[in-house]
Amino acid sequence: MKECGLKSLVRRKKYKSYKGQQGKIARNLLNRDFNARKPNQKWVTDVTEFNVSGKKLYLSPIMDLYNGEIISYTLSKRATFHQTMDMLEMALKKLPEKSRPILHSDQGWQYQMKGYQQRLRKRRIRQSMSRRGNCLDNAAMESFFAILKSEMFHLKKFTSIETLKKNIVNYIHYYNNDRIKQKLNGLSPVQYRTQAA
Repeated sequence: MKECGLKSLVRRKKYKSYKGQQGKIARNLLNRDFNARKPNQKWVTDVTEFNVSGKKLYLSPIMDLYNGEIISYTLSKRATFHQTMDMLEMALKKLPEKSRPILHSDQGWQYQMKGYQQRLRKRRIRQSMSRRGNCLDNAAMESFFAILKSEMFHLKKFTSIETLKKNIVNYIHYYNNDRIKQKLNGLSPVQYRTQAA
């Protein structure tokens, strides 16, 4: 397009959850240190958007940085606070009572809400946030979204949100249980965690 002097008049819009300061902004405790020595030490979360023929689907996961495992996630046709809280509650059900992870996110409105922050405090989870507009501060989660989209979403032509949902559920199961990683000694996230235990 550059060689032919062509320019797109329509820019692809990327989902952005930042809507100004809605509540308290947490300090960046993670500070781009994406290594964890044990499970449930450092968690990261974010929301990504999928578009199928003008209809949207939002994925909201939590990843454990110890092994890159997606420990909980929700799928919704709208990015809502309810979706974020459901995802958090699913993760908390799996969290051992004595574990006190850092939970890192961007400065999205969901993570600034009083109800979300109170739930973290009640469970004694330390909240951490990226600096405004700096996606590299949450690079581990962004990397997962890129892998998911390149290995699943962009390889198929989806005609319905329901089909996409099923494919995302199947992919996350594959990613956690079967997709091996070199940095995990050739094991999948679940295999790595199980072997360490």
